[in-house]
Amino acid sequence: MSRILLIARREFLAYARTVGFWLSLLAFPLFAVLGGAIPLLIRTSEPVRQVVLVEEGPAASGLAATVQQALRDEAARRDQIAAPAADAVAQAGGPAGASAAGEALRSLGGLRMQIVPAPAELTAAAPGAPREAIARRYLSQDKTEAEGLDAVVFLNRQEQEPTARVWTRRATDDTVEDFVRGALKKEHRLRLFQAAGVDPGVVEAAETFKPDIVALSPASATGGEVSFRDRLPGIIGLASGFLLWSLVITGASILLNSVMEEKSNKILEVLLSSASATEILTGKVLGVAFLTLTVLLVWGGIGAAGLVTAAPDQAANVAAILMDGGMIFYFLAYAVGGYLMYAVLFAAIGAFCETPRDAQTLMGPIMMILVVPVLVMQMALVSPDAPAIRILSWVPFFTPFLMSARAPSDPPMIEVFGTMAGMFATALLMVWIAGRAFRAGALSDVKLSWKAFVGAVRGGR
Repeated sequence: MSRILLIARREFLAYARTVGFWLSLLAFPLFAVLGGAIPLLIRTSEPVRQVVLVEEGPAASGLAATVQQALRDEAARRDQIAAPAADAVAQAGGPAGASAAGEALRSLGGLRMQIVPAPAELTAAAPGAPREAIARRYLSQDKTEAEGLDAVVFLNRQEQEPTARVWTRRATDDTVEDFVRGALKKEHRLRLFQAAGVDPGVVEAAETFKPDIVALSPASATGGEVSFRDRLPGIIGLASGFLLWSLVITGASILLNSVMEEKSNKILEVLLSSASATEILTGKVLGVAFLTLTVLLVWGGIGAAGLVTAAPDQAANVAAILMDGGMIFYFLAYAVGGYLMYAVLFAAIGAFCETPRDAQTLMGPIMMILVVPVLVMQMALVSPDAPAIRILSWVPFFTPFLMSARAPSDPPMIEVFGTMAGMFATALLMVWIAGRAFRAGALSDVKLSWKAFVGAVRGGR
């Protein structure tokens, strides 16, 4: 037992002492935050597009006003959406905080577009090629932002239907094009209703009407209206499944690389002179398990601190769901079984390999299988008891991830205990198989192949 703990300690410290481990450990939450913040930063850093509207001839009369009104309506709609958040901030931070919150929300979700007066030479030019030549010049990359325009929209009507030609500074920017298309589509629809004798006010009221719908369920916390608190367990279950998948694969991959590196450097042979193959395998699995637990504690601590700081009420709900609902115990049980299955398998594969290329023979099919629960888990948020998810939950290699995602939906206890028993039975089988394969691979120079791996399991050499 002492040799196992020494090997486990050595395995843990070999990674925990390195700066790279801690940098990679902190990189995940950092990139998770950046993944959500960068799109918002990109949107807020986008310049406001300077757009010119030009009506080409009497037939286009009124189309510019239509587009301008559509832009004002869109701004009013976004202000209406931002109002509740501003009111909530006003209660905590006063009028100044409400004003700042409203401005921030408008900058995040606002349409970055402004209609400016058309240059005199553009409106004075003859329609067609002369006018478009001037538009090209204003949209040229040689123009500074203060001098140039971002888009020039030529509005017209053909056979009483509104049309537009949108010139933009950047060929890949279709923001103005999409907005103008929507505005003209709305104008055309209103004109058709008017021609049919329908009051435009009635049409406008019909388009802006939003029914007040309340979601109810006897399974909700109040026995009536469904709130975010009722949806939170499903979100936590799905997040647990993805987190567990990430932790298990990370730990197993570390174990694979560790064994593979030590075999190529002949360190494994030195260890075998002082401890048995079983002790080495057990110690390595235990050491990387502590390493994975460290990763879990750090990630959990960062997430908990951020949640308590940003949303203390939701933090209390999450804690209640994890503890009162028993989800934390489901997670730990499935984490142990899942890690054990994959860790010993990856360690056995590493014992046959000296380079990453050697491991690709078996790792390719295994990773393809591991993609399946990632795809299926996404269904668990809406339909946790769908037949496909229930059937795949009984596959031991998928059980840890899918049952973690299904746990909040209170699956039948026969499924919980049945899948857990199958998972641990498979884990024990994998320990026996991997032990024989690890012993054979560590003591030989046979190149990894399916034939060599199966032969090692069957013959133990």
